Amino acid sequence: MQAVRLTAWQRDPVVTEVERPVPRAAEVLLRVEAAGLCHSDVHVVDAPAGTLPYEPPFTLGHEVAGRVEALGPDADPDGLSVGDRFVVYGPWGCGSCARCAAGQDNYCDRRGTLSWHGVGLGRDGGMAEYVLVPSARHLVPIGDLPADQAAPLSDAGLTSYHAIAGLRDLLGEGTTVAVIGVGGLGHVAIQILRATTQSRVLAVDVREEALTLADRSGAHFATLPRADTARVLRTQADGVGVDAVLDFAGTTATLELAAAALRPGGGLALVGSGGGRLTVHKTGFLPPGFRLSLPFWGTLPELPEVLALARSGAVRVETERIPLSAAPEAFARLRRGQVRARAVLVPDSTSESLASHTCDATISATPQ
Repeated sequence: MQAVRLTAWQRDPVVTEVERPVPRAAEVLLRVEAAGLCHSDVHVVDAPAGTLPYEPPFTLGHEVAGRVEALGPDADPDGLSVGDRFVVYGPWGCGSCARCAAGQDNYCDRRGTLSWHGVGLGRDGGMAEYVLVPSARHLVPIGDLPADQAAPLSDAGLTSYHAIAGLRDLLGEGTTVAVIGVGGLGHVAIQILRATTQSRVLAVDVREEALTLADRSGAHFATLPRADTARVLRTQADGVGVDAVLDFAGTTATLELAAAALRPGGGLALVGSGGGRLTVHKTGFLPPGFRLSLPFWGTLPELPEVLALARSGAVRVETERIPLSAAPEAFARLRRGQVRARAVLVPDSTSESLASHTCDATISATPQ
């Protein structure tokens, strides 16, 4: 079968042929319908040897949707039949600690001892024609939801939802929240905020086209970053500052902007991995009562809630559908900032039914 593999650290991924996996024990084999591509995949590829506990080679792809192809002999057949459609809950923990038992594999107590962090993260992922899932526990049904929507919702949707959940006590009536970075996650976060909170939503991005995306996603106000952006955001928040910030960029500049825009007692969720630093000390420019969270992915119980928002029409991911064989070009375009919203790789056997066979992608527009 065709697969996109990381063969060595800091080398471009390659499309190659590998053996189709066979499910053993409680494993479930999925025929992949779609696999999302995001900056996390680029971070994995670019990591110096020894930075991550993984051992190449392995297949990339941590946002995966597909159909059940085969079951291992010990797989739980309850609610699981060949042909059923699922999205994969991507973070895989040890499976036995208290956090994993509660569906919080993203915060597995034994995370530091594992040689993987999930599907496509040290274990073979979904940028392939087939993917093995350790057990039915990691599968959430998607019904008739399109695969190119379901796949990115397992990370772009789930991570945004989880980050917002951590700030929910700050997002009541009359509040204001800022979203910094309106890309694959940010535009989904804006929609989730509109659907699940009463907050006024402000958006910041360095690209004009991202501000247009923010508008389509339901933001009340969007702006480019300038010298006075913190003042502008505070003005938009009745002059007192915003109640919460979701930073999907994570650079030093965005962190400083977030801190300067927050009102006393405000909260910052740092989601992006832009390498920025924020010095935390008792006195200084941070607002009194400042609260910082570092959310990672999301929990298993939250994923059906995200999918329910999508089925209701409240959340829709803007996607570019790209044939799996064009994955190296898609990675290059993502590095150059040329991917609009979320790239989704589709196995070539499936992509033949699409109107386009190149990276001149089909766009699914957000209906807002």
